[in-house]
Amino acid sequence: MCSRFDIVKRITRNNSIKMEKKLTVCFPLAIFLIIALAHGKGNFKSYNNEERQRFLQQNYHNEIDSLDLHEKPVMNSKQKDITVSEANPRWDPTWESIDSRPLPAWYDQSKIGIFIHWGVYSVPGVESEWFWKTWTDKRPECVEFMEANYKPNFTYQEFAPEFTAEFYDPSAWADLFARSGAKYVVLTSKHHEGYTLWPSLYSFSWNAQDVGPHRDVLGDLANAIRTNTSLKFGLYHSLYEWYNPLWMRDRDNNHSTSDFVNFKIKPEMYEIVNKYQPEIFWSDGEWEAPDTYWGSLEFIAWLYNDSPVKDTVVTNDRWGHETLCNHGGYYTCTDRYNPGTLQPHKWENCMTLDKESWGFRRNAKIEDYLTPEELMTTIVESVSCGGNVLVNVGPTREGMIPTIQQERLLQMGEWLGVNGEAIYNSVPWLYQNDTLTPGVWYTASPDGSRVYAMMTSWPGQSVRLGAVDITIASTVTLLGTQGVLVWQNTSPGITVTMPRLDDNTSKWVWTLVITTP
Repeated sequence: MCSRFDIVKRITRNNSIKMEKKLTVCFPLAIFLIIALAHGKGNFKSYNNEERQRFLQQNYHNEIDSLDLHEKPVMNSKQKDITVSEANPRWDPTWESIDSRPLPAWYDQSKIGIFIHWGVYSVPGVESEWFWKTWTDKRPECVEFMEANYKPNFTYQEFAPEFTAEFYDPSAWADLFARSGAKYVVLTSKHHEGYTLWPSLYSFSWNAQDVGPHRDVLGDLANAIRTNTSLKFGLYHSLYEWYNPLWMRDRDNNHSTSDFVNFKIKPEMYEIVNKYQPEIFWSDGEWEAPDTYWGSLEFIAWLYNDSPVKDTVVTNDRWGHETLCNHGGYYTCTDRYNPGTLQPHKWENCMTLDKESWGFRRNAKIEDYLTPEELMTTIVESVSCGGNVLVNVGPTREGMIPTIQQERLLQMGEWLGVNGEAIYNSVPWLYQNDTLTPGVWYTASPDGSRVYAMMTSWPGQSVRLGAVDITIASTVTLLGTQGVLVWQNTSPGITVTMPRLDDNTSKWVWTLVITTP
């Protein structure tokens, strides 16, 4: 875990570009398929962070500073589930106004979500979801894979017809996610390859309706989630597209032009919100341009003021190269962010079951996946420090979630079925981990009457909790075990006598409940 991160400061905008709040005209511009060469090389095991950091270091090294994220206590521990109309009738397109909007309480209460990375990159199914970029950059393993399995001069676009999704069953996905114990789902509507999982008017012949599955993949899942479960439905959306010529021209013009945003990105963002009404808008691909180029503030103001989900929608922090971990509804800061200490702002640990990739990999080994112990430990560490956890899966091109990923989700659901009281709707306690015994993480009930001590290893016959100072009238129980436990003051803290492990129904992580009258 890291306790400090390099955060980009706000960069002076000499050429800010005004964006309209609403689209009022139709754009007669055809969005076409692209193939182009790009240069550069990087390790994309973390699917965008290393590329983002490399770009920022090369282009904004004088603007980068280290920001301590651990100076103030988290401010969201007892949120009221308020709507925009209760707090402020309108939100202005400024960060001061946007950042003052209270985070809808459903998000903080939910704690656990499912991330789904699915697209044309699932067809080659090797290396990562950055396959097109890394192959274009001539990474040896990608070049060797293509030379061994595909004809010469094969293009990335030729993978699209093989993105068949013939076994894609949105209802089965919805059932699996509900059984996992998650409370919300985020689907990649479009990754950096530009291929949309919905029949977008702004991605002609490069979408799931026109080529590949020939269906509205996004809409089918949204309907299944909302019809069959109580989960919230959200969408990931990449702002940039590696080889879209409009993007490449704007970039080469140092973002003094904005054709890509005006004719492609902006209209498709309005389209996707109006059509599918996501309650999370998970933005990404922001790091090569400022928020003024992307028109982020104007879009978020519309999202909060006038969109169909204005009162309940939640946004993240990836809206421009200066916004990461600085602005937005909740912070992601970096991929797999797990600081280990309480943060001053609501945050999310977006992480993967496959340690090497967000997208499906056919050559993944069993040891490449998190064990159940690692997954549950990640959950308790993150939630104890005020974070949510977004657990990523990568389906196959046929629409199957790999068996080992299904197993991990069901194991997560099994664990939450016993220990969910310590996770859902919990708040950070006075201490995040124990002062004496390693591997013990704390949360509390919103009213403070119960403290949860989650142990990442079975302590044996007894456990000492150095952070707990309770009165003789307090009771201690163990989730998954009947009855109360014997405890005694052993200043500092208390020592709890544990039952037999075989008498407890929990696995992987165990939760003591300290209740005060």
